[in-house]
Amino acid sequence: MLRSPMSEPRHILVSGGTSGINRGIAERFASRGDNVSVFSRKQDKVDDTVAALKRLGSAAFGTTADVRDAEAVTGAIGACVEAQGEIDVLISGAAGNFLAPAAAMSSNAFGSVVGIDLQGSFNVARAAFEHLKKPGSCLIQISAPQAYVPMLMQSHVCAAKAGVDMLTRTLALEWGSMGIRVNSIVPGAVDGTEGMKRLLTNPAMKDKLTETIPLGRLSHPGDCADVAEFLASPQGQYITGVILPVDGGWSLAGASLMQHMMMQGG
Repeated sequence: MLRSPMSEPRHILVSGGTSGINRGIAERFASRGDNVSVFSRKQDKVDDTVAALKRLGSAAFGTTADVRDAEAVTGAIGACVEAQGEIDVLISGAAGNFLAPAAAMSSNAFGSVVGIDLQGSFNVARAAFEHLKKPGSCLIQISAPQAYVPMLMQSHVCAAKAGVDMLTRTLALEWGSMGIRVNSIVPGAVDGTEGMKRLLTNPAMKDKLTETIPLGRLSHPGDCADVAEFLASPQGQYITGVILPVDGGWSLAGASLMQHMMMQGG
């Protein structure tokens, strides 16, 4: 454990915290005794997540908002702060994805992913800024290998996530003097998430995907939760502006290799 169980609970706010990697991170902090707030678009998912966090012992709170709607995000974050106090750790993880070649993609389709991934990341950071503890808070963004590995049928995600990583670096520069640290976690192939279900259209591809990962296994949400916990701990207090892959080495070559296998039908 990176933090003493006797220390004061912190307020951890997780955008998109009701599924996948983000929910795993929310549950990790809840299990450590922190007060966790989540928001996402669907009330039923918020209700289910809040109930799970409370079972872990957290004074949990949840609300709804679409990260593309700046006004809604401001309202949701305000409600979380009113319920739980100023923010110690902000996890920004909303994301969207689908497979489409650029030549067959509409402007609206491209913009929908940029809107969720990039505009949404800005909206969350901007709305949370006045509520972040200064000094001492941190923002952890959830990026993707597409930010720096070109992938077939992923031009929208590649562009959006590259923007998220540059947003991370810029905010680290601008907010560092106020004692706010900003970093990105880059997950690899996380088993069971919606993103992997969309990309692995052929069940046989799961074994082939695993073969492209140097550490020989798919990731699980706990891998990213481990790193988020570290970055938010005193042990991470001198780390900012870092884009940190948590992918078992997948981005070294396997991510591109998988794309070629997909184009060849697995």
